[in-house]
Amino acid sequence: MKIAVGCDHGGFELKEKVKAHLEGKGYEVLDLGCYSTESVNYPVYGKAVGRAVANKEVDYGIVICGTGIGISIAANKVKGVRAALCMNTTMARLTREHNDANILAFGARMVGDVLALEMVDTFLNTKFEGGRHIARIEMIEE
Repeated sequence: MKIAVGCDHGGFELKEKVKAHLEGKGYEVLDLGCYSTESVNYPVYGKAVGRAVANKEVDYGIVICGTGIGISIAANKVKGVRAALCMNTTMARLTREHNDANILAFGARMVGDVLALEMVDTFLNTKFEGGRHIARIEMIEE
């Protein structure tokens, strides 16, 4: 499975930990930046991950900024993206089961390293339930 990761300067250090965690589990990682703690604009990286997911260059995406809010909004501007801002593993599980989210978003200033990695694992290991949720997903995509 191939995962795109992207962040702004506020999420850089946590992105590096997420990237190492994913590679350690055998995932192929497409790192779309940023590449330091120097100030950058989160929409650039949120949209880059969104495009990679929408174009099927990768299976899923992970985006990180200080709060996760801005970068998730940016990613969601890309048609076909369902980026979900999560604060715990329950949200990460339910957004896959019910929303078929294809991008996980979180804030480096909002969650610690351990919780972030637990959310990543939960998100990537949870399947979409389908069923009654399909019509709702179709309504989002209209």
